[in-house]
Amino acid sequence: MAADKARAIVIRAVPFGETSAVVTLFTREFGKLRALAKGAWRPKGGFDAALDLLSSCQVLVLRKTSGGLDLLTEACLESRFRVATSLAAFHGGMYVAELLDALTADADPQGELFDAASHTLHRLSGHAGPDAVVWPCIARFELAALRAAGQAPALSRCAACRAALPTAQRVAFGMLDGGVLCGHCRQGRRAVVSVSSGTLAALQRLVGPTRNEPEHPLPDAVSGELRAVMNTYLAHILGKRPRLAQRILPSAPRSSP
Repeated sequence: MAADKARAIVIRAVPFGETSAVVTLFTREFGKLRALAKGAWRPKGGFDAALDLLSSCQVLVLRKTSGGLDLLTEACLESRFRVATSLAAFHGGMYVAELLDALTADADPQGELFDAASHTLHRLSGHAGPDAVVWPCIARFELAALRAAGQAPALSRCAACRAALPTAQRVAFGMLDGGVLCGHCRQGRRAVVSVSSGTLAALQRLVGPTRNEPEHPLPDAVSGELRAVMNTYLAHILGKRPRLAQRILPSAPRSSP
């Protein structure tokens, strides 16, 4: 049986025996794979230290046709996720891995999502700047992951009736309805929160394709409200709050002396 070659991001690695590991890979060519890497932790194994969490690598994998684990035969490191001075960037990278695992099915290729994840991890790796630029980077990836899963929130038209939204200072966002709601559809709905026009504008900007230029920090009030909305919305989609949700909350702004 010939091994398949793929580009992969390591999103989970669990020890198996003394020197092996069961790894979860998100690959561009084949989607999410779970594979046994025999001798993964041996000093002179065939994995070139490529199975660290969040590493990007080229892999050779023997794919099973009748269920069970695939067999990882080789992994060559392309880039390792570096931790610098930003704890927020480190938690953001771990959060990317959590969402890739939670929002994707096994063996379902998602090329655009792989590219978005790679781009996000590249931006967060080694980040030593202010945390304020981390939050929009994470939110952009969340929206890309939700779009790939078919769960992207409606942000420009009412999620219930598809009517255009009038200009307003605050807009209703229905967690169970999948996005913003007009005044008529808002009535009687459960799990509805109010978001500011600034937060809605930020979400509309971030839902676009990943850009190459650096992210611009959001105002403190917008950043905090955006994170609260995304954390709550993802909790409704997943049926539970993501484990790292509490680790990626912006600090409350300090009051002036």
